[in-house]
Parts: sequence; C-alpha cells; structure tokens
Amino acid sequence: MTLWSAQEAAAATGGRATGNWQANGVSIDTRSLQPGDLFVALSAVRDGHDFVAQAIAKGAAAALVNRVPEGVDPEAPLLIVPDVLAGLEALGRAGRERCSARVVAVTGSVGKTSTKEMLRAVLGAQGRAHAAEASYNNHWGVPLTLARMPVETEFAVIEIGMNHPGEIAPLARMARPHVALITTVAAAHLEAFENIEGIAREKASIFDGLEPGGVALINADLEVTPLLRAIAEQRSARVISFGSASSAHHRLIKVELHDRVTVAHARAWRTPLVYKVGVPGRHFAMNALAVLAVVRVLGLDRAVAIADLASWAPPAGRGTREELVLDLANDGISIDLIDDAFNANPASMAAALEVLAAARPRDGVGRVSKGRRIAILGDMLELGVGEEALHAGLADLPGILSIDEIHCVGPRMRSLWEALPEVQRGKWTETPQDLADQAHRLIDAGDVVLVKGSKGSRVSLVVDALRRAARSAEKGIG
Repeated sequence: MTLWSAQEAAAATGGRATGNWQANGVSIDTRSLQPGDLFVALSAVRDGHDFVAQAIAKGAAAALVNRVPEGVDPEAPLLIVPDVLAGLEALGRAGRERCSARVVAVTGSVGKTSTKEMLRAVLGAQGRAHAAEASYNNHWGVPLTLARMPVETEFAVIEIGMNHPGEIAPLARMARPHVALITTVAAAHLEAFENIEGIAREKASIFDGLEPGGVALINADLEVTPLLRAIAEQRSARVISFGSASSAHHRLIKVELHDRVTVAHARAWRTPLVYKVGVPGRHFAMNALAVLAVVRVLGLDRAVAIADLASWAPPAGRGTREELVLDLANDGISIDLIDDAFNANPASMAAALEVLAAARPRDGVGRVSKGRRIAILGDMLELGVGEEALHAGLADLPGILSIDEIHCVGPRMRSLWEALPEVQRGKWTETPQDLADQAHRLIDAGDVVLVKGSKGSRVSLVVDALRRAARSAEKGIG
C-alpha cells in the first residue's frame, strides 16, 4: 500500500521529485531499510547522503536529500529539499494533517516507552493503531513516526522525550494530540534543569500541542501535580488524573506483586476495577491505569482493554523477564534474568528494585543452596551536580533490603557501592566490560538477576554476557 507518492511528498515538503515513484515506508537507516522505503538522508555521526547509493541499490523507492549525492545518477528517484531534517518535519506534519486518527501523546521522566507500548497493544485490539517501533521520541523520531503513519490509522500513539528545555513543545505542536499523557515527573536530566519544577514545566509543554477540547492526563501523586494541572488549565485542557491519591479520577487502591504478574485494584470514578498486567511491577500497574484512563477518554471498550493488559509484556531492555538455562541436562538449572538496562534514574531504580524484591528465587538447585536476588546496577546518567548523593541514596530504598548481593558498574555507582553494608556489597568495576567478563561467575542456578542502568552506561554488556553464558551451556561449552 502506497504511503507517499512522489507528487504528495513533493507537495508536503516543497521539494522537487525526480521520477514518478511511490514509497511504502520511510527509513533513516540502510541497515533496516525495506524495499519500497523512502530513505531520509539525515546527517548525524555520518552524512546520510553517503548511503543514498546503497539505499537505492537495496530497493529504496527514493531518497530525501538536499543535493544529488556524489556517484548517484541525477535521474535516480530523489526528493530534493533545502534541508533534509526540515523536509522530514514537513513530511511528518503532512502525515498528521491528512490523517483523521485520534492521537495520544506520551511523555514523562519514567515509563513513557512502556506506556506507549501498552497503548499500542490495547488500542490496536480495537482499531488500526500506529506507534513508533522503537523509542523514537526526539526531534527526528517524532516527525519520522508521523511520516510513517498510514492515512487509514484510527489511533496513533506518539512518544515525546527531551534532554534539554524547549524540546517538547514543538514536537507536541507537530503531533497535535487529542490526549496528552504525563506518566510522572522525576529526577532525570537534572543536569539540564535547575530543579524538578523545571522538568515539570518542560513536560507540561506537551499540552501546547493539544487539539481544541483535548484532554490532559496527569499523575495525581506528585509534588508538582498542582503545577501540571495549572499549566493544563491555562491551555484550556480538560484535566483527568490517575494515581494513588484520593483525589485521582482513576485511583490505584491496591497492588499485588506476584512472581510473574501484577494484580491491581482501582476505581475509575465510582467504578471498581480489577486488572492484571503480565509482568511484575507497581509502576506497570500505574502505567496500565493511565492506559485505562485513555481508553475511557476515547470511548473504547474497557473490558477488552483489561483483557489485553493481562498478556502485555514490556519491550526488550525495559523490565523483560526471561529464563536463562544453564544446563539442558538438568531441570531447573537456570536463572531468571530481569533485563532493564535501557534507562535509569532514581525513580525507575526504585521501581525495578521493588520488582526484584518481590521475585522468588529457587532454593536447592545451584551450588549455593539458597537462591538469591542479585542486582547488577550501572550508572544513572544526566543527573547533574547531585549525582553522587542520588546514587548513594539508592542504599536507603526499601526494596534494597531484600536483595542478597549488589554489583555496581561505573564511576557514579561507586557511591552506592560504598554506601552498601558489606553483607550486600558485591563487585564494583569501572567499566561494564570488566564485570561482563566475570558475570558468569557471579550467578548460580535459582538466582533472580536484575540488570539495570542508563543506556549510556552500557551495562547491557552484562546482559549480553549472561545470555552468552547460557548459550554456551546449551552447546556444552566449558
């Protein structure tokens, strides 16, 4: 099905199209490009124009460029614009303009990608839904998501992120949501903001893009909730809240963390709700409540949504749980891995540690007779001048008391390692590779192992090492 014709794309961007091509998708990376995609030659670490010939050779329908690249036939299928990023933004705005979908925009310090994925699953079961395949939430990710949106889309979920002030509002105005959801506001990206209030104001700028009559969906449990509400009301938004506070329209009353699932009891105005999320985590229960609030705003079937949430699982690196088999010849010789190595700040660390504390290790199956809860924690990045205290403060989290051994990775995490009691203190290494090299010696059958850290900490190398250890055991290697 054609997403963009040459004529439509040229009209949207004000560019000049060579040839009469038709594109079925939009790509910014030749490694994942599919035949029929419009290749967008963005410039980042490398100039995308260097890859145009490769994209066309792989079957790209055309390339969005600001010049004819060297070595490319001038008659090749191109869309030539003055500026490639501006061209992508124009294509995104046109994609939003031509589509009658009801749009939900999601931001927040924690949980925006998981909430987006919940919404994709829930809304996709009740109509044609569109959302970014990955965490495409920045200045090129949002227009790319909109440019990829099929005309027939009924529900669109647009994730919007930020690292610095002033980033969210223009993306929100591009997305023009009917519902704008802020999952939470926490200490993240503090190095770019003076305080939490500054972060809250930036998050609340998502309301700048709301369509007339739009709904602002806010967390009722925050110190900055009154500020979020005031900004939303200034934008003439209808405000709906979710949270544990008694004032919340959608109120979370009780959460039961089980080994593999979460059961939540809530109220939506006067209606009692019981729902299950197919993964342990109080934060997942809260995000699911926000999703159910969106479902109500959109007038969809809440019972169907609750059934879909029961089978939902988070995307890779964001709390996924898997069994790693260490010996195929013996039942139960395995560990449970909680892979949460994509993002980290104090709030998300607290949530992940609570999940680990609720997990049930298995006794009597490994070299150590008692199964253990093990945390491998990498640096939390972009926290600013107070980062050492924020890392050390993790030692005071309630969930940490139930963890048997904590290994720390990175210069910032040394502050936590030094704050831990010796009985819990495991290894500390400067680099993730140092710990990855010895990761197989830190675990035993029956253990539940959490790996958590900011993406930039590269603690995911430890996840990779644990998976390799399992695969080696399956093959009978050493």
